Amino acid sequence: MIRRRPLLLAALAAPAVARAQADAFPTRQVRIVVPFPAGGGLDALARALAERLQPAWRQAVVVDNRPGGATVPGTDIVAKAAPDGHTLLITADNSITSNPHLIRNLPHDPMRDLAPVSHLVDVHQMVVVHAALGVTDMAGLVAAARARPGALNFASYGNASQPHLAFGALAARERLELVHVPYRGLPPAVMATVAGETQMTLTGIPTGAEHIRAGTLRALAIGRDTRSDRLPDVPTLIEAGYAEIDPRTWFGAFAPAGTPPALVARLQADLAAAIAEPALRARFVDAAGFTLHARTPEATAAFLREDLDYKRRLIAAAGITPD
Repeated sequence: MIRRRPLLLAALAAPAVARAQADAFPTRQVRIVVPFPAGGGLDALARALAERLQPAWRQAVVVDNRPGGATVPGTDIVAKAAPDGHTLLITADNSITSNPHLIRNLPHDPMRDLAPVSHLVDVHQMVVVHAALGVTDMAGLVAAARARPGALNFASYGNASQPHLAFGALAARERLELVHVPYRGLPPAVMATVAGETQMTLTGIPTGAEHIRAGTLRALAIGRDTRSDRLPDVPTLIEAGYAEIDPRTWFGAFAPAGTPPALVARLQADLAAAIAEPALRARFVDAAGFTLHARTPEATAAFLREDLDYKRRLIAAAGITPD
């Protein structure tokens, strides 16, 4: 009993130490790694959050863009960082729940080597087609593709990107011959469809709305549970009967695995307060057509497990094999 007393005292003291560490955080500059180029919707949200967190944390909060490599290098930085909250990751679903099914030799396991902090927002994408295609709904798109095997193509943001998953799954379900044309990111894929180089792609509301209003693109369906207030005439993929091709894009925040739970809870609370700030939410969440969640670490972990399996099934349906 005498020998065990120091171990018992240490165990009793551990929660208090963890809480003290969380209360003292941060003690130096905080780096938020974004494994995407500057200028996109995820980057804009991360920078807005960093700006709000800096005065709350009384330390510099910087965004470090590490694009390329299917988000693997940037994600790996955080997976291998010290678990003290000073290196964080804000990324999209492909880093966490798609890459494990797509890349054979990942240098990390996102589900094991990262601590989920918060599922921040859902990013809803629309199926859009060039207006000259002459279709007005998903049934019309399927009929047009079936009537012209191999003649229609879709623009993606690269191999296994959201359009590749969605249109690959659609082609498999309906036994269509669609040609995949990958581009270097969302903006060139959308502009290729606007120009008529490709007949279809996926896009979010901010990028697609102006082209829809101009009449160059037509939105056939959107990946949401309910219709968007900004585009109320666009049905959901659920209404159209194609719920299973929704790529389910989302943004989330992560810390290195091993970060003390009390600190993870503190990070989530501070991020939730920042993203709910009215001006930030209006400009970077509502105006972008995102759905705000700011889920707890526990709820995020449960969501990730479910989404990992969903992505496995979607990737398999699209016929995409690991590299």
